[in-house]
Amino acid sequence: MQFSILLAVLVAFAGLGFLWGRARAAAVASASGRRLHSRARHHGMLVAAWTGGPGIVVLLLWAVVQARLGGAGEGMSAAAAWAGIAVPLAVAIVGLTWGVRRITPQLRARNQFETVLRNLLLLASAVAVVTTAGIVLSLLLESIRFFSLVPLHEFLFGLHWSPQIAIREDQVASSGAFGAVPVFAGTLLISLIAMLVAAPVGLLSAIWMSEYAAPNVRATVKPILEILAGVPTVVYGFFAATTLAPALRDLGSFFGLGVSSESALAAGVVMGVMIIPFVSSLSDDVFRAVPDSMRYGSMALGATKAETVQRVVLPAALPGVMGGLMLAISRAIGETMIVVMAAGLAANLTANPFAAVTTVTVQIVTLLTGDQEFDSAKTLAAFGLGLVLFFVTLALNVLALEVVRRYREAYE
Repeated sequence: MQFSILLAVLVAFAGLGFLWGRARAAAVASASGRRLHSRARHHGMLVAAWTGGPGIVVLLLWAVVQARLGGAGEGMSAAAAWAGIAVPLAVAIVGLTWGVRRITPQLRARNQFETVLRNLLLLASAVAVVTTAGIVLSLLLESIRFFSLVPLHEFLFGLHWSPQIAIREDQVASSGAFGAVPVFAGTLLISLIAMLVAAPVGLLSAIWMSEYAAPNVRATVKPILEILAGVPTVVYGFFAATTLAPALRDLGSFFGLGVSSESALAAGVVMGVMIIPFVSSLSDDVFRAVPDSMRYGSMALGATKAETVQRVVLPAALPGVMGGLMLAISRAIGETMIVVMAAGLAANLTANPFAAVTTVTVQIVTLLTGDQEFDSAKTLAAFGLGLVLFFVTLALNVLALEVVRRYREAYE
């Protein structure tokens, strides 16, 4: 029996447990003539938890064991397969029977169910922590393997990036260069161009929608602007490669500038247009969350609309605006497709926006594709790049939290 079918059966058993437990509680109260401590539906919820919870846990554990033992294509024996069906069902039936038999007028079913629910919510919140720890641990372990092959100082401060490790000894380029400064510089350059486009346009459009636009105009403009967020990144990449990049090249030729057919400027501008909705939509919601009493008080003191926005609304909305900008920066740093199609793969150490550059995410994708062995320095370099990118993003978030904290101390 497939996992999804068996899971559906266990959920149906839990539903049956709820109905049976609720009916049983009502019958016990009627027969004993005593008032129940908890409502009948609480008893039903508790029976449903005892019925579905243990059975689903056993099913998940069995699925993990089955994947470990039979994931190599050999399969498992028929007896083991039937055991994987029978054991969860048996556990669910035992839980159903035991839960129904525990129903008495004195049973604190509501308290016990709330305890189960609280533990379930705690488990759900722990998933994020465990997932983050697993990501960091996987990056760290593989990065340690990489830095055992390539010195850390060479990776962080080297000026030449050419991770071409030969597969055979007689192959040309048997050793590569792993100086990641050009990759970091390209990421910073494209992200900077993107934010120079997205931040002012997004913030100004948010101020206009929240403070100046009529309600019917805002209701029309905002959904149209947010459509940009739903456009696939590959479409932006096509636009950058086929429209904007050639236009910039021709415009540069007209003014005597050497603009590459794949440039950081083309990728950054298109990426900035892509993340405008993130900045605009979030900032608009933050601006509208500022109490109108603050606006009315400012205008009552003689301030104009522009002065109210500058001196009252913007300072009050700064934490939300910072959050939107941080989200936009993370989106820009993590973008891959636009850079591949518009900026190229060349790891050039340059601050010229007209030149071709590459980013960390593009190099990670490039390093993890192909027929290179996984334990080679070329493949492991992707984990080193990922680890650096993780710490850079973490540092940006810590910086944003510090700015918000200082703002709140100043204004609250």
